[in-house]
Amino acid sequence: MKKIIDQLPNKKINTKELFNISCNFEVLGFQDKSDYVPEIDTSYLFDPDTTQSILAGFANNRRVLIQGYHGTGKSTHIEQVAARLNWPCIRINLDSHISRIDLLGKDAIVLKEDKQVTEFQDGILPWAYSNPVALVFDEYDAGRPDVMFVIQRILETDGKLTLLDQSRVLKPNKYFRLFATANTVGLGDTSGLYHGTQQINQGQMDRWNIISTLNYLSNEEEEKIILKKIKQLNNKEGKDTIKSMVSTADLTRSGFVNGDISTVMSPRTVLTWAENYLLFNDIEYSFKLSFLNRCDELERTVIEEYFQRSFGIDMSDAKVANVKE
Repeated sequence: MKKIIDQLPNKKINTKELFNISCNFEVLGFQDKSDYVPEIDTSYLFDPDTTQSILAGFANNRRVLIQGYHGTGKSTHIEQVAARLNWPCIRINLDSHISRIDLLGKDAIVLKEDKQVTEFQDGILPWAYSNPVALVFDEYDAGRPDVMFVIQRILETDGKLTLLDQSRVLKPNKYFRLFATANTVGLGDTSGLYHGTQQINQGQMDRWNIISTLNYLSNEEEEKIILKKIKQLNNKEGKDTIKSMVSTADLTRSGFVNGDISTVMSPRTVLTWAENYLLFNDIEYSFKLSFLNRCDELERTVIEEYFQRSFGIDMSDAKVANVKE
């Protein structure tokens, strides 16, 4: 990855104007936008508490971990704050294929003066650590143990990164920032929703300065977001349809909390359902494709009941009609 233009965050940010929140601390951003700054999503709706936590991370070099259910927009939240600050931002998904070599770097064969030579190539971590970059670790609670201990080295704000293979010790860039998102809070998966997550060393969890929780929005806010993203449904009929979609999703979330079902509709799923509805012009069929078909067969009757309560349509009647045809 190429080096980022050397610039300092010297532009004072009006948080009230940009995020509709007031901060007790000064927030600075970059004057110019670089290649690594995310694109602004003008329809994104900011959660005040989460936004203030993220801004504190940028302004005061706090390590910020955001925990919450899937589809709530945890990673996007960080990206959209960074986009409005013109702050370069890189996301890494800590799946099982990410190793310490990917983070730190490795020897690679390169061509120099028409000769093949072995040269150490920095991984993403030394590069980001040396630049004014916000580094975001997605699925933080799914990281491999060897990777987690590499990350632990940089959790302290003035911590130095030691590359043993190179006998190098890197100091962090003054404007390097570290964030992470997780479905659990480091205690393992107690819900059964997030297979592959694991407990996190509590010594490491203790190094995160701020732990924020981002949960599902209210029905009204969720409806507004979908309407902003899918303008074709921004009419009387479309608004009624989206209201019923979000109501169905809300029932699945209540059902999950009560132990009635094991699968939850996230805001991302509702958005996919709305997109498929535009594609197929069939509310039941798009519901099956977007959500119902991936649910446990034993639970589908309960989920169909949620659909019926929201739309006033009995899906079992539709099945009978299709069989007769």
